[in-house]
Amino acid sequence: MKKTVISPLFILASKSPRRRYLLKQAGLDFLVVPSRVDENKTSMHDPEKYVLELAEAKAVDVGQNYPDSWVIGADTIVVIGDAILGKPRSKDDAKNMLSRLSGQTHQVYTGFAVCCKTRKRLFSKVVKTDVLFKALSDEEIQWYIHTPEPFDKAGAYAIQGLGTFLVRSIHGSYTNVVGLPVCEVIEFLLKEGLLGFQKNNRIHGQVSGNIPC
Repeated sequence: MKKTVISPLFILASKSPRRRYLLKQAGLDFLVVPSRVDENKTSMHDPEKYVLELAEAKAVDVGQNYPDSWVIGADTIVVIGDAILGKPRSKDDAKNMLSRLSGQTHQVYTGFAVCCKTRKRLFSKVVKTDVLFKALSDEEIQWYIHTPEPFDKAGAYAIQGLGTFLVRSIHGSYTNVVGLPVCEVIEFLLKEGLLGFQKNNRIHGQVSGNIPC
C-alpha cells in the first residue's frame, strides 16, 4: 500500500539562519529547503529589480519540487549611492565596504516572493530601509573584519549581531535589514487566508485535508 506523504504548508527557500530565526520568532512553522539558484548569474543592475528577480527565482526553484506548498524566497542587498554591495569576498573587500558606509546613510533592499505552483500564485514585493552608520574609526573596522560576522552578510555587517554598534539609526523595517521583512510576509499570508491565530500565541497554517507530496 502506497504511503501518503504530507507536504509542508510553508517552505523557506533559504539557508540563511537569520531568515529562519525571524520566521520562527514570528511563530511560523515551516520546512527549510535552500534553493539551487546561482546568485552570481544574475547581474546587479537596478536594486529593486535585482532582489525581486532573485527572490522569485528562489521561490519558484524550490516550488518545482513542492508544488502544493507555499514557498518563501528572499534576497537582500545594501546600496549606497550608485553602488550595490553584496557579500564581501575578503577582509579587504569588507574593509572597503565598511569604510564606504562609515558616517553615511545607505539603503537595504530585500525582495521576497511567495509562490504556490498548484494554485498558480506568485506574489513578490520589495521593502527598503534607510540605515545610518556612525563614523567608524580604523580600529573599529579592523576589529570587526577580524570577526567571522561580515563575510556572509550583504554590506559586510549584521545589525542583529556584533555589528549593532555600527548603526546610529534606521528608518523603516528592522527585520528587513536582518534579511526578511516579517511584517509584510505575515501580512500577505494572513490576507491569503493561510494563517490563523491560536490561544497559545502561535501562528498556525490553515489546511483543509491532506496535501499530497
